[in-house]
Amino acid sequence: MEEEYIKLIFGLKLKQIRTDKDLSLFGLSKLSGLSKSYLNEIEKGKKYPKPDKIATLSEKLDIPYDQMVSLKLDKNLAPIGEILQSKILKEIPLEVFGIKESTLIEIVANAPAKVNAFISTIIEIAQHYNFSKESFYLASLRSYQEANNNYFNDLEESVIAFAKAYQIDLTQPITSKDLEDILVEEYGYTIHNNELDKHKSLDNLRSVFVPKNKNLLLASEIDDAQRTFIYAKELAYNYLKLEDRLYTFSWIKFENFDQVLNNFYASYFAGALILPKALITEKLKTIFNKKTFDTSLFEKTMQSFNASPESFYQRLTNILPKEFNIQNLFFLRFTHKAGTDKYHLKKELHLSHQHSPRANETNESYCRRWVSLHVLKEISNNNKEHVFDMQISNYPSDNMKYLVLSSATKDPFRENHYRSISIGLLINKQLLKKLQFAENKKIITQDVGVTCERCAIQNCEVRKAPAIFLDRIEKNNQIEKVVAELNERFS
Repeated sequence: MEEEYIKLIFGLKLKQIRTDKDLSLFGLSKLSGLSKSYLNEIEKGKKYPKPDKIATLSEKLDIPYDQMVSLKLDKNLAPIGEILQSKILKEIPLEVFGIKESTLIEIVANAPAKVNAFISTIIEIAQHYNFSKESFYLASLRSYQEANNNYFNDLEESVIAFAKAYQIDLTQPITSKDLEDILVEEYGYTIHNNELDKHKSLDNLRSVFVPKNKNLLLASEIDDAQRTFIYAKELAYNYLKLEDRLYTFSWIKFENFDQVLNNFYASYFAGALILPKALITEKLKTIFNKKTFDTSLFEKTMQSFNASPESFYQRLTNILPKEFNIQNLFFLRFTHKAGTDKYHLKKELHLSHQHSPRANETNESYCRRWVSLHVLKEISNNNKEHVFDMQISNYPSDNMKYLVLSSATKDPFRENHYRSISIGLLINKQLLKKLQFAENKKIITQDVGVTCERCAIQNCEVRKAPAIFLDRIEKNNQIEKVVAELNERFS
């Protein structure tokens, strides 16, 4: 264990023993002959006493020496010990969030009982909802993205510098060939196009990188847009010198938070390279300045880049907050298997507000009025390559409306599987000034909820489950009302 953590655990134990014996710091100082300031430093985890000092404290507090120096904590402080021994504070780069580890440790030292209750709550929630380490890392990453409005200027500038260094024209679509030459010639990569096909267990992977000899193994099913994105990520890892990294795409597991963060940086760099900020901004201005939404122009704009619809929508979450000051938005990715009635929210991002919808419900039915699910149903029923639609989603319970754009495509790696990508923009005065078409009455408006179990919309023709949570609230309200009447009657 880290030396600073050993100091902290000893300090926590000493403070607990002292308070259990109803001793003040002044009282313990008088009892032990050690100065009050020295004892205070020990309890804060800043100093670790020498053996003779520990022996004195052991004798005066009537606590066995071995018990005092043991790293084992009693049940009241055990969760804090688990956090410290798990090294999770070392795995998460707290500086990313503007937090000093020493500050966090000091908070633990100054308020162990309250911190213990908080940590116990987090652990209980994690266990109850089967919240994995990977889930925690990804939630931390989303918080980091949201705190920065999902825009990272240093990465944007790195892309421009990279393009200049390797003479890449950012005004023209970038192909995989453009990037493959750099990987091979500059970074010594060897590309294998069919190796993954020989291993059935790897059928969900698009690429595997073997670092020893810089071999990049690719799945043969990927199209040029996917290949270009993979190459761009590999270039990002090398150009940005991101050493702690993942070697598969899609990822299998994360060993630490640095891998999560570096994977995000590489993906951001790839998106910014393939969909350059200046070019996509100009194209979006043309779309936004029209009085009515031009669907064909939007789809043509999306197709003008050598990128998947998901990459395009992801890039919008970078561009809209920075270039158009549209910061109240959400991004969603759903998956769906044809012939089933199940929809799974696999990815989400929320900027500025804690927008609905969110993937925070367990075994509940997402609202079938969402355009995200509508496009999935349409593409799976009609076997199309791409389906686009939009709507204004009105959440009566939140008193908010969102303009939602959504695209559905086939999953190239799974038969009869589809995915939808959506971006929702909060409708307010600011948005209406920037998007000329947003007030167009021809855009369908739907009253929506989050899940059927929590939705108050009456006579919904696509409801999949009764509003059991609202029924429970109504029942409790009725009970409270009757109890209040009885109190008034018999008081």
